[in-house]
Amino acid sequence: MQIINPATEEIITSLTEDSKESLQSKFEMLKSAQQLWAGKSLTERISILSAFSTLLESETEELAHILTSEVGKPLQQSRNEINGARARIKWMLDHAVKYLADEVMIDEPGLKEIIKYEPLGVVCNISAWNYPYLVGVNVFIPALLSGNAVMYKPSEYATLTGLQIEKLLKQAGVPDQVFQVAIGAKETGAALLEMDFNGYFFTGSYQTGKYIYEKVAPKMVPCQLELGGKDPLYIAEDVADVSAAAIGTADGAFYNNGQSCCSVERIYVHEKNYEAYLSAFVNEVKSWKSGLPTTDGVYLGSLTRKAQISVLENQIKDALGKGAKLLTGGKTISGKGYYFEPTVLTEVTNDMLVMQEESFGPIIGIMKVKDDAEALKMMQDTDYGLTASVYSADQSRAEKILAQLDAGSGYWNCCDRVSAALPWSGRKYSGIGATLSHQGLRAFTKPKAYHLRG
Repeated sequence: MQIINPATEEIITSLTEDSKESLQSKFEMLKSAQQLWAGKSLTERISILSAFSTLLESETEELAHILTSEVGKPLQQSRNEINGARARIKWMLDHAVKYLADEVMIDEPGLKEIIKYEPLGVVCNISAWNYPYLVGVNVFIPALLSGNAVMYKPSEYATLTGLQIEKLLKQAGVPDQVFQVAIGAKETGAALLEMDFNGYFFTGSYQTGKYIYEKVAPKMVPCQLELGGKDPLYIAEDVADVSAAAIGTADGAFYNNGQSCCSVERIYVHEKNYEAYLSAFVNEVKSWKSGLPTTDGVYLGSLTRKAQISVLENQIKDALGKGAKLLTGGKTISGKGYYFEPTVLTEVTNDMLVMQEESFGPIIGIMKVKDDAEALKMMQDTDYGLTASVYSADQSRAEKILAQLDAGSGYWNCCDRVSAALPWSGRKYSGIGATLSHQGLRAFTKPKAYHLRG
């Protein structure tokens, strides 16, 4: 398996993919060691994973360069991702005892009733390339905290980062038999679905998630899916600083080249603010520097996957053919690497691909609406349900709109953010289950009720 730098198209290295036999060997290793790991005290597991976080901090620069080399994101964004992962780990470690320790529900003479949170066993984490640290720690940190053993399959586009994660976890004290990396692409993932894991946790596209869900359903084990989104954003007419809102939401749409599950993917602007918002938005987009992701000041590096370029080109062609107007961008950037111009489309309609299908790239459609009712109707018109955002001076107005949207996260005067304290979950095509928060810690456990008389 060749590891290619998407910014230069140079081959970084080649790796040997796992075979079915090597995967089975790794699985047996995990299975044999899981109960010993679960037998360690929660305090000891917390200490080991705290040491892992410390190693992430001390190795940030090297890890960021490796990450940038294989996914193409600007170096500073790679640093930001690692630091963000450490912040999430801290929250989990700080709250692990509260949410994973035994809960005494009834304690009276002659009767005690307790909930114990037992580990699932050996879990399979098929992870993503766009934020391998952030989406990774959402799963393998609480899984390990809970006493599970983990088979971690990084995306084939972020395998070197996955191997660094494995190295540092084991350096921190996680036993070799408790965390194993599965190396490979589609065939490796398919082989993992045939194995007897006690839970599956996937981050990726709706189509792949749907396939996994159907494939593992007969096993009757937990299967959580963190999938994509077509996240809408509404700019109301009472926004005090339209320019600031435009700048902030442009970043929400284009950060990491738009390759974020919770990127803003479609924007609806009240007609009273439309022209001012559009002008400020386009000016912001045109101010960004594109180029080699290791160059200082670059905001847009390369796309990670070459195949995504044709998806973007098809969405633009479809939109223009149906009457959209191209304000900026719209094509690839010549030269080596998978670069695409940041693209803004107006006069869009909700029947266009760019307003219905996940773009996962530096492209956005902006539509004018006359009032809240029209904005809500447009925002509701989607098969996805990850996040939704409303910018308004009136919190109650924003919450009223957000309450009518079937999405896992609602934002008022912000967008494209994740908090470790809140559940990260999707509705409809955006997935099932939750990571982060106390729900994310307990997602890797099975509760057992103890009725104790005496």
